[in-house]
Amino acid sequence: MKVVRGCSREAIRHNIKSAIKEGKPVKQAVAIALSVADKNAMKCDPKNRPKPYVRKKK
Repeated sequence: MKVVRGCSREAIRHNIKSAIKEGKPVKQAVAIALSVADKNAMKCDPKNRPKPYVRKKK
C-alpha cells in the first residue's frame, strides 16, 4: 500500500481509498489513514490538522 505522507483531507482520502482497494476493512482503512495523518500533523499547518474522532454517546 502506497501511503501519502501528510495530514490534509486529500491525503487522508487517498490513503483510505488505497487501503480499501487493497482489501482492508473500512474501519481499519480509516484507522490507518488517521494514524498516518496524526504522525505527520506536526509538519502540517495547524489549520489542516485533522480533528480527533470522538464517538458520541447514546
